Amino acid sequence: MTGNEIYLTRALLPIIKSSESIDLLEIVRVLMLFSTKGRYGTRAMLDLALNYGKGPVPLKNVAKRQEISEKYLDQLVMSLKTIGLVRSIRGARGGYVLAKPPAQIKLSEVIRTLEGPVVPVDCLDDPGACNRVSSCAVRDVWEEARQAIDNVLESTTLQDLADRQRRKCLKENK
Repeated sequence: MTGNEIYLTRALLPIIKSSESIDLLEIVRVLMLFSTKGRYGTRAMLDLALNYGKGPVPLKNVAKRQEISEKYLDQLVMSLKTIGLVRSIRGARGGYVLAKPPAQIKLSEVIRTLEGPVVPVDCLDDPGACNRVSSCAVRDVWEEARQAIDNVLESTTLQDLADRQRRKCLKENK
């Protein structure tokens, strides 16, 4: 078992043991343990979405607003640039812009680029990873959780995220 699998098993065991019915939302909450790559990269993309149409955004500004190391953010943005989600603009007023409108970039693209596939346990992608695959009820729950996560990421665009952020800012300022 990897470190992540051990952590997930320890985190989920009390949930599974404590009730007759498994709370899928609680499992999804535990599974949403993305690394800083996914979390910071999503925040950076949200920042670019909030500034979409205003010209290039210097990476140092994004790093400062999002409280992320500029050096680390540069690595994340390179991955996003390679896949075609952001473009860089050179020059004194250069920076980064989204490569397409925020409504056309799904959160699933960002997360898969930075994190790889969202798989809570190895046996979902590799049935040979476990000899209990055909008789394991917990594996069915992992699959449901993965599908739930995939559905949310696939149906959420950067525009959706930017709209949510703007609403939150409005509530805070009231």
